[in-house]
Amino acid sequence: MKQPRTLPALTVTRKAENSIREGHPWVYDTEIVPQEAYPADGDLADLFNRQGKYLGTGFYNSHSKIRVRVISTNANDTFGPEFWERRLRYAWEYRKTVMGDDLSCCRILFGEADHFPGLTVDRFQNVLVAQTLSLGIERRKEMIFRKLYEILRRDGQNLDGIYERNDVNLREREGMQEGKGFFLWEGGPEPPVSTETEIVENGIRYAVDFENGQKTGFFLDQKYNRLAVSRLSRGRRVLDCFTHTGSFALNAAKGGAIHVHAVDISEDAIEMAKANAARNHLEGAVTFQAANVFDLLPQERREEGFDFIILDPPAFTKSRHTVDRALRGYKEINLRAMKLLPRGGYLATCSCSHFMTEDLFCSMLRSAAFDAHVSLRQIEARQQAPDHPILWNVPETNYLKFYLFQVT
Repeated sequence: MKQPRTLPALTVTRKAENSIREGHPWVYDTEIVPQEAYPADGDLADLFNRQGKYLGTGFYNSHSKIRVRVISTNANDTFGPEFWERRLRYAWEYRKTVMGDDLSCCRILFGEADHFPGLTVDRFQNVLVAQTLSLGIERRKEMIFRKLYEILRRDGQNLDGIYERNDVNLREREGMQEGKGFFLWEGGPEPPVSTETEIVENGIRYAVDFENGQKTGFFLDQKYNRLAVSRLSRGRRVLDCFTHTGSFALNAAKGGAIHVHAVDISEDAIEMAKANAARNHLEGAVTFQAANVFDLLPQERREEGFDFIILDPPAFTKSRHTVDRALRGYKEINLRAMKLLPRGGYLATCSCSHFMTEDLFCSMLRSAAFDAHVSLRQIEARQQAPDHPILWNVPETNYLKFYLFQVT
C-alpha cells in the first residue's frame, strides 16, 4: 500500500505550476501562496497547485529569492541516502560515457543539470573541489560527499580528499556562512598538505591552485574549445586576449602556431600563465603581457601580423540589468579584433554569461562585422564541454557560447 506523504505542503501559483510542469526546478518567493506555517529552512516540502494536485518536492529556504529548489516530480520518491546515491551514480556514469577516459579533470556534478541544486563538484586529478550554494544540499552534504567519494574510489579513481570553495557572497544571501577548507569526516582520507595540484588537459599540464584560484580553481568548460583552437593554430600568429592562466595560448602553441602573444589585465594571472608555459616547455613559443585588452586592441595595427585572435573575456554581465552595458563591451572588443585581423584571418570569440543569450550574442557579432566592413565565415559554433550538461528545460544551464570564424 502506498504510504501517505508526510512532508510539509506548499501551494504555488499558476505561473509556478506551469514552470514546474515544463521542467524548470525553481519556485520564486512571489510564487508561493501565503499560508499560516512554512517548512523549516533547508527542509523538503511537497508542492501542490491550488486544486491540490501534487507537482513536485524541493528544498525550502525563506532566505532565498529562489524559495524552493525542486529535486523531484515523482510522488513515489523517498529522499533517503539511497535516493542521493542513485543520482550520484547516474551523474558519474554519464561522465564516463561522454568523457571516455578523459576523467582526471572534469566536472562531476553541475548543479541543477545533475539534479543537485546549487552543488558544483569539479575533479582536479587527485582532489574533488566542491561549492555548495543551496541550504538543502548544505544540510545533506556530509552524506552526499562521502557517497560520491566512495563511488569514485570503488571505480578505481585515485582521490586524496574533498576541498570546499564556499567563499562566495551568494551563500550569505542563502543564510549560510562563507568559508573554504578540506571537508573532513570520520574514516575519510588524510587531506594533502598542499592546496595546489597538477592536471593534464589536451596533453598540456597546468598547476591548479584550488584554494585561491577563480571559482573552483580552473575553468574546465572550455576544454574541447581549446582543442578546436589548437587545430586552427598551425602556422599562425596568435593574439590571446584575457588569457587568464594561459590555456588557449598554450593550446595554440602546442598546435603549431608560429608565435602566440597572451594578454591579461591581472599580473598574477600572467605569472601563472608564464609558469604553465614553462611547465610545458613552451616559454619560447609564447610572450606575455599584463594589459587591459580594451586599451590594447585599439593600439594594435594589422602590420603587427596577428592572423588569429582569441577573445575569452570574463562574464561582462551577471544580471539582466547590465546586459545592455555588457553588449557594448562585447561589441567593442569584437569590432576591434575584426578590424585588426587581415582578410582570411581567424577569430575565436565567446561569452560565458547565460544572461547574454545566443540571440543577443549573435546579433552583436553581426553588428560588429557590419561596422568593421567584414563578413564572418562560420567554422564552428560550440558550447561548454559535455561534463557541463545542458538541460533544455533549464535555460540557466546553457551559458557558454563559442564561435570560430574566418574573417573575409
